[in-house]
Parts: sequence; structure tokens; C-alpha cells
Amino acid sequence: MPMIDVNGTSLYYEDTGPGSTGETVVFSHGLLWGTELFAPQIEALRGRYRCIAWDHRGQGKSAEDHRHCIGIELVWADAVALLEKLAVGCVHFVGLSMGGFVGLRMAARRPDLVNKLVIMESSAEPEPRENVGRYRLLGRASRLLPLRALASRIAPIMLGRTILRDPARKADVARFNAVMTRRKDIWRAVNGVIDRAGVEGELQRIAAPTLVMVGDEDVATPRAKSERLVAGLANARLVTIPRAGHSSTVEEPLAVSAALAQFFSEH
Repeated sequence: MPMIDVNGTSLYYEDTGPGSTGETVVFSHGLLWGTELFAPQIEALRGRYRCIAWDHRGQGKSAEDHRHCIGIELVWADAVALLEKLAVGCVHFVGLSMGGFVGLRMAARRPDLVNKLVIMESSAEPEPRENVGRYRLLGRASRLLPLRALASRIAPIMLGRTILRDPARKADVARFNAVMTRRKDIWRAVNGVIDRAGVEGELQRIAAPTLVMVGDEDVATPRAKSERLVAGLANARLVTIPRAGHSSTVEEPLAVSAALAQFFSEH
């Protein structure tokens, strides 16, 4: 299992390609997930691009972390260290939800590392006050109960109504639930997401062409947040993914992959 040591931890990562253009796409996943969140996009793009994805500290197949809160600033620092250690140069950065928090910081603070930016189901704002209580409750419950017992509470946040109501995709939902409930210690990363600071004041520093995507059924980060994000960026446009919630890459993989391929091919 490929691991890379950065900032006192070991991160699981995948590196495939590099393809014919010499360009690199990196993928930063959302909370509860890992590299599998982008498996359809990596499969679609790796023939042309080098594709790198990793599991954030304390998530997926990466090493445990014993701090009470794995903060977003630390997760961002890990991402910088990983890209520098792999010597990838300037990349196309794709971040979904939590990965979007990382991507915005990367593009604002390390523009030398970001060619194009894709932010999916994410926001520059701190966690809304109305969400904090229930997310903390879920985090506390995950420390007391088997995480799979909370799948029925987690799925409506992370997935859209279309996939949840489709009998033909029942197996997909079960598979995604298994991924999202695999780590008992995920509450440490949940605390980092809840407690993150907003970066609205840094958006004016982002010059990279940016594609903002959002599922039209996303309840965790509704379209209005994506609209505000686009309005705060100098060079951004919005694409809505029909029939998708907060995990559009696996809910509607073909639509997402097509949008990425088109964006990366534009001069």
C-alpha cells in the first residue's frame, strides 16, 4: 500500500499516469471519504493526465491521528508537503467539500502550485451555526456507537434524494455507506471541519481559472453557497450537476468527468 510520510504522519496515496500532456490533476476528498470518491474521474482522466489522490490525515487508509481536532489548516499543510515531496509542480487541483476547503487555501496561498482549480460541493464560509450542533451530536454518537448504526443519519447529508430513492442503485448506496462509516476515529476530522475558519477574505488572491460545481440536490452545501463563491472569485464559473447531492463524483460520475475533461482542455 503506497504511503508517504509528511508532517509527522503517513498518508495513503495513489499516483497513476502521467499521460501524454505532462499535466497533473490532484484530488482532495471530502469528509468521511478517501480516494475512492474520485475513482470514476481518475479512471476517465488517467489516460491523458497524471492523477494523484490521497487520504487525508486520520481518514481512509491514512495513519491514525490522536489529537482531538484534525484542523483544516493542518490538512492543508499536509497537502502542500505531499505535493512538494512528489515534486508535481503546478497542478489542476480538484477538491470536494472538505477537499474544497483545502483547494481554496492552496490556490490563495500557494498559487505556484495551482494551474486550474475545481471546487465541488464546498464553500469559503465557516460551518453554518445551524449545522454545528447536529454535526457535533453525530460526532459524539460515533464515539459511543458503531458508526454503521449512524448510516441512516449520514446518507441523507452526503447523498442526494435521487440515488437514495432509486431501487436500482441500492447496492451503490450500501457500498458508499460502508466507506463513509469505516473509521471509528473519524470524529477527530469531523471536529476539524466544524471548527474551520472561513476564507472569504482570501478569495481575491485566487487568480487561477476556477470551476465551481454543485449537485442540485446538495443539502450540506446548497447551490447558494456556490453562487456566493463564484461571485467572490475573479475568474470562475458555476456548473450544476443534475440528480446529485453532496457526493456528485460517485452519484453522477459521467457528468462530473465530462465537465472536468472539458475544463482542463480549455486554454
